[in-house]
Amino acid sequence: MPTTPRVAAGMPDDLLELARAAKGFMPDDEGIALFEAGVRAAASGLGPLLEVGAYCGKSSIYLGAAARQGATVLYSVDHHRGSEENQAGWQHHDPSLVDPASGRMDTLPVWRRTVDEASLEHEVIAVVGDSPTVAAHWRTPLSLVFIDGGHGEEPAWADYRGWVPHLAEGGLLAIHDVFPDPADGGRPPFELWSQAMRSGAFTADGARGSLRVARRVAHGI
Repeated sequence: MPTTPRVAAGMPDDLLELARAAKGFMPDDEGIALFEAGVRAAASGLGPLLEVGAYCGKSSIYLGAAARQGATVLYSVDHHRGSEENQAGWQHHDPSLVDPASGRMDTLPVWRRTVDEASLEHEVIAVVGDSPTVAAHWRTPLSLVFIDGGHGEEPAWADYRGWVPHLAEGGLLAIHDVFPDPADGGRPPFELWSQAMRSGAFTADGARGSLRVARRVAHGI
């Protein structure tokens, strides 16, 4: 059975500084844990890395740095129109990210600038589109799938069901904003994590804050 090797490596200081400064919602310790998971996955040789939900590029730097270290690439999947919680009237709405011409959220220009400032354009590949649609046409096995898109029930489960089948055996599944206590955050990411643990297809492979990582040991979701 393939396994993901344990690799201890520090994130370059310049990229860590840029990741910390990038607009987003990931605490520093969770971002570093995500980088470490990305390094382990990249070292496995099972395939490229993929993130679902890029927002303004904070996680793209953490995972892009891991991809560079492992001589692979990160596919960053996002429609860049903002998830439900980013829309006007919701808690995480940022008016500066609204396109004045269309009146819609558009995080792509900020994401591009973030990746460019980190000099990661050769390692980080934007896939701009609806996550379930992209997943339905995807054919490349992946060494890591990071789910951090829409946190509503429908989009979260669509991301899980769409992308987990593309994760290679021995690859890593990372899910952000997993809160066992409902008072701390929404339920869908926790429910996704719970399903992964119940499925028998994954074993826990690390946790930091609300970030959970599991290794795929068998088929099934």
